Amino acid sequence: MIRIRAVAAVLSVAGLGGLLGVPAATASTTAKPEVPTLVAIRAAHHPGYDRLVFQFSGGLPGQRSVGYVSKVIGESGKQVRVVGSATLLVRFFAASGHDSSGHVTYGTRHRTYALPGLIQVATAGDFESVLRFAVGVASKETVHMFTLTSPSRVVVDLKTPHKTVVVHDFLLNLNNFKSGHQPYLRAVDRPVIVPALAFGALQRLFAGATDPERALGLRFVASKATGFANLSISDGVARVRLTGGCGSGGSTFTIANEIMPTLRQFSSVRWVKIYDPAGHTERPAGHTDSIPVCLEP
Repeated sequence: MIRIRAVAAVLSVAGLGGLLGVPAATASTTAKPEVPTLVAIRAAHHPGYDRLVFQFSGGLPGQRSVGYVSKVIGESGKQVRVVGSATLLVRFFAASGHDSSGHVTYGTRHRTYALPGLIQVATAGDFESVLRFAVGVASKETVHMFTLTSPSRVVVDLKTPHKTVVVHDFLLNLNNFKSGHQPYLRAVDRPVIVPALAFGALQRLFAGATDPERALGLRFVASKATGFANLSISDGVARVRLTGGCGSGGSTFTIANEIMPTLRQFSSVRWVKIYDPAGHTERPAGHTDSIPVCLEP
């Protein structure tokens, strides 16, 4: 009987040791450290440069980088498209852009700016404490990254040495369109690089509305197009080919309604011919406007 009680006591102590020791060790090794959280993205123009600011709570990311790339691939394996003549990839390591419920903490994931150099910023990834952004810019210029504190910020300055002038882009006024009240278009100002004003105006058109403009109900109707190519102006006729896709969706309002007035603001343009991605339009010859069949209602 004494021998049995001794064995039981040993087993009891061994069990107690297992209950107290293993969970404590596991907890200490699996606990994830808190990482800085992105809470805001801002941008503004200053004399000679555009400034893009990423603000964090909980300190600064341990590592960060910025550089030009040919394209940015998102978490889905598809290209993250941003409008611009060059693309920057901004990366933060040991950082997050969402809260414990998975909600984005810094606002819209895709935003447009009406600045001389900076055009668009889009989220490219937020996975395993690596946060990435694609940035579309009007021209490939020198960039400089640095940090500021109180609050914690990572700053990207993009030089803007080129001369720009303000042109108009014409966006759909969604509120008017839905209610059937003209005008359906509203002009917005955009700075574009001299001398390629028509190209710059179309480039900014495809970037769409800024956040404040979207709040007013302004939208860019892409009609399935993702970009444009082969813009030319000759003998009063502007010609441009859509890329990526083309389709009206049965609507009477299409991308043609935005492209035509955007190009006609320039004195060298009287007529506009828009081609589908395969290079077809209804009236390719003569001094007339023309759209492809895919943009018919």
